[in-house]
Amino acid sequence: MPSSIRLPRNPVDAEDVRERVNRTLGEFMAERTALLSGISDQLGPVSDALRDFLLDGGKRLRPAFCYWGWRAAGGGPDEPGIERAAAALELLQASALVHDDLMDRSDTRRGLPAVHRRFENLHRAGGWRGDREQYGASAAVLLGDLLLIWCDELFQCSGLPTGAVSSAKPVFDLMRTEVMLGQYLDVLEPVAGDSTDADALDRARTVLHYKSAKYTIERPLQVGALLAGAGPDLVDALGGFGLPLGEAFQLRDDLLGVFGDPAVTGKPAGDDLREGKRTLLVAHAMRGLSPADAAHLDTRLGAPDLDAGQIAELRDLITLSGAPSTVEDRIEALLAEALAALAAAPVADGPTREVLRALADAATVRKY
Repeated sequence: MPSSIRLPRNPVDAEDVRERVNRTLGEFMAERTALLSGISDQLGPVSDALRDFLLDGGKRLRPAFCYWGWRAAGGGPDEPGIERAAAALELLQASALVHDDLMDRSDTRRGLPAVHRRFENLHRAGGWRGDREQYGASAAVLLGDLLLIWCDELFQCSGLPTGAVSSAKPVFDLMRTEVMLGQYLDVLEPVAGDSTDADALDRARTVLHYKSAKYTIERPLQVGALLAGAGPDLVDALGGFGLPLGEAFQLRDDLLGVFGDPAVTGKPAGDDLREGKRTLLVAHAMRGLSPADAAHLDTRLGAPDLDAGQIAELRDLITLSGAPSTVEDRIEALLAEALAALAAAPVADGPTREVLRALADAATVRKY
């Protein structure tokens, strides 16, 4: 996800949650680097790649919402167990991004080579035998899987009481299932979907909900709350806040993926167009264009030979359709819905409500 978010500082805490998660991830990776080096010195490039990928940037948005879900349910501000449990979500996100970049054939992530490209480059530099692209793809699959394994390990061994972890684990597992199935539906749409049919918007919204909205905000909030012993009323209320906010977050990312500045997003200009992503923005554009223009947009989306001029042409078509304005209006409505749900939610204290409101603004009010 190509956006750039600065998380707010909470005056009641000594450290920013992002910094605490970064510290936890650094400690975890130091432990895992020792493990890998003990297996084989040939695993040095694996340790380096995972450490760079995890520790060089990242918004830590999911851990932040997990932590503030914990606080919303009355969890203490300085419990190290919640820092480890929340950091596990960043390992899940890293796993998803490694695989996502491979499936999208992306060249970069956060301004650096994507993991599969990094291992292709390693193959090339070493003058090794065989197909370097296949080697890079194989490495990315395995590293993404390793991150997924570590995600479960860090969550289960967070140090929180066993009963609390057991209470949150079903939603934690549901979140992981939802994001994988949302990802599959996202892969399916460009090859089997008809962008011009009446159900295209509904299919795009389903992908948005399961690949991003639930996974980014709703489920992390609920996991954190359950870890602190939240009851059904608070869990449901956090869902009422998190789902519309998660949808608004992804709609903003859809706009950034087409119109974003590479200096801000860390991805090439118009990367979503080059990758052929059938987002809600694209679905709205198809409805707002003439049949000829919609057919042209449909044909050129995902074309591997798109140059800067053709990217600009497709951007112009999307703007002409009115889709960006439609999406902006939807973001505004969803944010209002989320904030109304937050105002009514039985959160534990005022500072937590204030931080969640600030996070909502940071997740949705982002510039191109």
